[in-house]
Amino acid sequence: MRFLASIISALVTLVVVQAVPLNATLGERAEGLSPIARDVLLSARAVPTSPRWVAYFDKFVSSTSLPAVSALSGFNVFALSFIYSASLQDNAATWAQLDAATRASIKAQYAAAGISLIVSAYGAGPNPTSAGDDPTAAANFIANYVKTFNLDGVDVDYEDFGAIETAGTAVAWLSTFTRALRAQLPQGQYILTHAPVAPWFSPGLWPGNGYLGVNSAVGSLIDWYNVQFYNQGATEYTTCAGLLTASSNTWPQSHFVKERLIAANGVPLNKIVIGKPATGADATNGFMDPATLSSCLAQAKAQGWSAGAMTWQYPNANSAWIAQVRSGSFPVGAGGGGGGTTTTTTTRTTTSSTTSTPAGGSCAGAAAWSSSVAYPAGSVVTLSGSLWTANQWNFNETPGGAAGAWDKTATCNGVLHPATATAVTASAKATVAAKTTAA
Repeated sequence: MRFLASIISALVTLVVVQAVPLNATLGERAEGLSPIARDVLLSARAVPTSPRWVAYFDKFVSSTSLPAVSALSGFNVFALSFIYSASLQDNAATWAQLDAATRASIKAQYAAAGISLIVSAYGAGPNPTSAGDDPTAAANFIANYVKTFNLDGVDVDYEDFGAIETAGTAVAWLSTFTRALRAQLPQGQYILTHAPVAPWFSPGLWPGNGYLGVNSAVGSLIDWYNVQFYNQGATEYTTCAGLLTASSNTWPQSHFVKERLIAANGVPLNKIVIGKPATGADATNGFMDPATLSSCLAQAKAQGWSAGAMTWQYPNANSAWIAQVRSGSFPVGAGGGGGGTTTTTTTRTTTSSTTSTPAGGSCAGAAAWSSSVAYPAGSVVTLSGSLWTANQWNFNETPGGAAGAWDKTATCNGVLHPATATAVTASAKATVAAKTTAA
């Protein structure tokens, strides 16, 4: 308890400094939660293990929602693009403009499908270092957005070419920026990735050694790199050999499998997520058709790599695209991230609960509610002669309590409560559908 209390105290202190209430970091889930439950929610924000399957989303599709999880089956990270040092653009702005209930519903569906929802910073638009943006202030703005709108982390798609290739100011700026982000988005609780172009890993070409310098300074704070193996020349990274074993003289040692050249320069092999455009129209050059990319991933896997792939961008890269890309290495539905599970067992605490739905509203087969068990949405328990169904993930929240985390579904004599039965049935069906459609 002292340990939990100290974590809560530290988190509260952090958000007070940034003038962000704790409720803002958790969204609507914070209302009425006990301190223990709040702490568990904050500490359980999962960072996907390898392999990672990342899709960026900058193209306008809708102003009222995000893509359905079925359209993203096979991906496990979805990056809303973009956020700048002090403003929101495109789908990062769309997410902020949705009402809280819609965001909460979408986030729950994505979480159930194993998809982390993050925001991507910058892209090809701004040049934050060259423009004189303060790295700490920029990081505070972005971290505040992540916490306020209940996202799972941030990707740094830094493309200030002048700062990194000629001025030599990028390494120091990115190092300060990354440390400031991590100060507010703790490791293990929030995703923090970078998305450099592949040549920036070529040793000795750039002031401060380019992204090798960034990795040396703050690589331990970065979960992985979404490396852009495209837009670097008409013949660069367009074959498996050029991507994996024999980069050109133009960008030496920027391939990564043979002799693990990027890894040999200090970047762990399984932090190198291979980035490719979804179609030829999504980049100037560097496109590989999905079948060829699938073959390349299989070759990389055979040599000990398992980091995953990134693509620019959805909707040209959808569930069908990623299924083909993964087919030769980590097939969708056979493990390797991106959903594929139908279980509702929670792993947020050391204890877990698997849901079951007794037929006809009877309490037969339903476990008694326990204060020491974490319950995902859709869990069914009994308490005080009634059947209760969780309408959200909760821990140590008594059915019928102020948090409102449970709906009273029926009495144990089988009589359904008319005010809640219809809603609970629909909620349970939606939960099961969201989980079973994830491949």
